[in-house]
Amino acid sequence: MPAVKSSQTVSDALHTATMLLSRSSPSARLDAELLLEYVTGLSRTNFRANPERELPAAAGWSFQQLVKRRSQGEPVAYIRQQQEFWSLLLEVSPAVLIPRPETELVVERALDHINKEDTVRVADLGTGSGAIALAIASDRPRATVLAVDASKDALELASRNIGRLQLTNVSLLHGSWLAPLEGARCHLIASNPPYIAQDDPDLAPDVKRFEPGMALISGRTGFEALDVIVRDAPAHLEPGGWLVLEHGWKQAEAVRQRLVRQGFVHVRSHADLAGHERVTEGQWPL
Repeated sequence: MPAVKSSQTVSDALHTATMLLSRSSPSARLDAELLLEYVTGLSRTNFRANPERELPAAAGWSFQQLVKRRSQGEPVAYIRQQQEFWSLLLEVSPAVLIPRPETELVVERALDHINKEDTVRVADLGTGSGAIALAIASDRPRATVLAVDASKDALELASRNIGRLQLTNVSLLHGSWLAPLEGARCHLIASNPPYIAQDDPDLAPDVKRFEPGMALISGRTGFEALDVIVRDAPAHLEPGGWLVLEHGWKQAEAVRQRLVRQGFVHVRSHADLAGHERVTEGQWPL
């Protein structure tokens, strides 16, 4: 990328960055706008309304460095250190998985099982940045949400998100899956666990390179974490409680079979916006 001149406009900077990023990103223009937004503090709407605004040389240089990182495959969310999820702006880092839009389906299904007036206990297993836990907590303020993760770095980041969003109904627990719940029983357990097999050819190289392996790869089959959760969840669910799981787009039938074998009822899968069955739920019998 050529050196930025002090007289470079926002339009010029975005055009140059988009051309560079188009070699490696399917969303080059969006990536460029998000990175320039981060550097300047101006909104993307402002860029479009004022394309001839001059970009200060210092901001232009910083923008170049971020575009270079993105061109090497680093996710925009890690570069910006933030990601929007369920209308919440979350801090993210390479210590946690970047929250995906399809994971909002987990939140939708969880909220469907929780009345706003109910004082229920909810657990989010493998909380990472806290995305699922904080989304549920923000929409169901009477619920007590337990956010569990085996990574202390993830819990530290989730703690900062809780503080910034000023949510008082979320508690963090350190440990593997359901073990930290000890004798507690929940009205709902949700999780987006690692569900990718060790040698899955569908895993994008940049995802494998930059995002935490422990949040992505479950083991040889891809079902290792899901199997632990399905096996242990009944001991921590109230009668009539729900288990809501995200999984791979080819795993829905296998997850349904596991839930039925374990004794869950009303087992069903739900499709994401792309039409893939990505979330499966089951109710523990009354």
